[in-house]
Amino acid sequence: MSGPARTPAEPATAPALEARELEVRFPAGRGRWARAVDGVSLAVRPGQVVALVGESGCGKSTLARALLGLQPVHAGQVLVDGAPLAASRAGLKAYRRRAQLVLQDPMGSLNPRMSVYESVAEGLRIHGVGDEERRVAEALGRVGLRPPERFFARYPHELSGGQRQRVVIAGALVLEPSILVADEPVSSLDASVRGEILALLLRLREELGLSLLVVTHDLGLAWNIADRIAVMYLGRIIEEGSTDEVLGEPKHPYTRALLSVVPEVGRLEPVVLTGEPPDPAAIPAGCRFHPRCPLLRSGLPDEVVTRCHGRALPVLPVQGPHRAACHATDRASADS
Repeated sequence: MSGPARTPAEPATAPALEARELEVRFPAGRGRWARAVDGVSLAVRPGQVVALVGESGCGKSTLARALLGLQPVHAGQVLVDGAPLAASRAGLKAYRRRAQLVLQDPMGSLNPRMSVYESVAEGLRIHGVGDEERRVAEALGRVGLRPPERFFARYPHELSGGQRQRVVIAGALVLEPSILVADEPVSSLDASVRGEILALLLRLREELGLSLLVVTHDLGLAWNIADRIAVMYLGRIIEEGSTDEVLGEPKHPYTRALLSVVPEVGRLEPVVLTGEPPDPAAIPAGCRFHPRCPLLRSGLPDEVVTRCHGRALPVLPVQGPHRAACHATDRASADS
């Protein structure tokens, strides 16, 4: 299995988008709080593609919404080009012009009563941007809907799934953003169309210099599109590094379990995780993965088992060398 040529940004460059020890909580009744995002640090540098990977319910989409200013945060910071995200209405509106969201269900994202032209032009009207027809035509042409005028008067039900997703992407691009957050951008599409949309996203990164955060449960997709991968479990990043490092030599047992069922890999024995992720309102002490950890069940030294059950792991750094939050890996054990 092969991925794209890796072109990581210069490390000294300030991240285009960054989370620092971000926390998002929701009331869970009886005075409890569900920690959907629990001390996450993550960075997307200019021109970089970062994949945020994990099971459903691990907090990926909540983190993405918090990074876009669509979800209030309980603690921590969101930074844009190294500066804290403005909390004012005007500041958030300006930020949302340069940071756009692409959702997984194009049929649900598009208003069935609005034509393609109206759907793509909606952002321009909200932000008061002129030269509407030219910008809409350029955005549609950029995503491969040509000639664009042919699509102006069409409605979502008249389009294929791939065409609808291209319209959604055009609606994000029409404001000329520098950051794109794509939440499961191809999960609802046929296999024959998935590759086209992924190739489109990579082409847009090259042509426009976009910074991309791709939220997905699919490590195969991440391998083929991302420069770096962050693996999320129960509200926290548990492994982060370059795509080749994380998927070529996974350090965390959760990452190995996810990777073992990717058909293209074929070199790992399938790992079946027992049970379900714990309640985010009752996160286990110590390593939050220990109730399901196959390494723990297979036998570890007593001192490591004690740490797994009782010693909390540190939040991984924003972006650096390949790291895993696991007491059973030599580096994590030495740093904890």
